[in-house]
Amino acid sequence: MINAVKSLVKDDSGATLVEYGLLLALVALAAIVAMSTLGSKVSSLFTNASNDL
Repeated sequence: MINAVKSLVKDDSGATLVEYGLLLALVALAAIVAMSTLGSKVSSLFTNASNDL
């Protein structure tokens, strides 16, 4: 019984999936923030360009 509990504690095969999920969520969050920031700047750039024409 104690050996079974020890093997469950040492088993970390599912941890990699969780780590990949967290990493993917962090990359997606960074991409959303970057796109929203750059999107507003690009929009204002095109607005200014069209007003100058």
